[in-house]
Amino acid sequence: MRVQQTVLRESTDLANSLGVWRVFQPQLLLVFGPVHWLKALTGPLSTQLADVPCLGCTSAGDISDQGVSDDACVVTAIQFDSVHVQTVSASLVQMSDSFAAGQRLGQQLPQAGLRLVWVLGQGIQINGSALIDGLVDVLGDQVLISGGLAGDGMAFKTSFVLDNAGVHPDRVSCVGLYGEGLRVAHGSYGGWQPFGPLRKVTRCQDNVLFELDGEPALDIYKRYLGDHARDLPASGLLFPMAMLGSDEAEVGLIRIISGVDETQGSLILAGDIDPQGYLRLMHANTDALVSGAEAAAQAACPASTCADQGLALLVSCAGRKLVMGDRVDEEVEAVADVFRHKATLAGFYSNGEISPMPGALACKLHNQTMTITYLTEIAVSS
Repeated sequence: MRVQQTVLRESTDLANSLGVWRVFQPQLLLVFGPVHWLKALTGPLSTQLADVPCLGCTSAGDISDQGVSDDACVVTAIQFDSVHVQTVSASLVQMSDSFAAGQRLGQQLPQAGLRLVWVLGQGIQINGSALIDGLVDVLGDQVLISGGLAGDGMAFKTSFVLDNAGVHPDRVSCVGLYGEGLRVAHGSYGGWQPFGPLRKVTRCQDNVLFELDGEPALDIYKRYLGDHARDLPASGLLFPMAMLGSDEAEVGLIRIISGVDETQGSLILAGDIDPQGYLRLMHANTDALVSGAEAAAQAACPASTCADQGLALLVSCAGRKLVMGDRVDEEVEAVADVFRHKATLAGFYSNGEISPMPGALACKLHNQTMTITYLTEIAVSS
């Protein structure tokens, strides 16, 4: 496995970069950046690298070996020795179609030898939990699934997914990786702390929260936010909610607000809510979030397993970037230190992270976490 990474900036010679990628002959290109960069790459990629599977999305910031950038485009070219790659896409226009969109993705992927599905979805009109459930419904629960939901600079208006057909606001795409030589590890951790009382979910449907403790959920949330409420939904990134079960025990999942409905007094969350459960507000500081990123890296790459060549795919929540501000590079540096700067880092700040729970295979939609999917390849005897 070999990885080559390019960070495209306004001064970059795009023609030269395309020539470098052609010479490298990758089996997969991953692209993260602002929509104008994705659109600028669509034509050249389709004509000069038409046979190379491409996958990417917009974000709230892009991650590379150079750190975090807002106005650049990170292109990571991956060359495998024995791993087979297949990318597929499906349309997703309405949030209510998320489960079926996941099924459509899964149905296009051959299951024999499938080791990993890394999925990207548009990050606005989507129920990330339902998307995952649709994939699992087709592929079963023994296939590792990870990835994330596209960001849009924390505007919560329109996000885009890139595939070989172009750039789309209504698309979910994934890459399936096949082969005995592929090794995959993962880690996911937050660093947020709960505060305030537990609130009982008294009415919800899927990812729409109507009532807490019998009151309109939006009214309660606005009271907590105070002056921050005028900037919803973006300000909701600062105050996510921890999910608890019906027994008031933590389940290890966090939800962010991706939209509000003033008429119904409801909150639209990035993923499903337990209708019998409880929610509790959370907050964080930079040091705690950096420690969380370090913990995620340690889970994905124990010191004894770090390879000389590898790719660490980082998907971190846009809310973490908002909290950390100018110190956001610190969480990426913490991850790089754990990997002893041997792995190439690539990823983005998202509207939702997709990863198994720590120590498990079952995939969930996360919010406000740093999630890491670590890929390496070993030689396979013929």
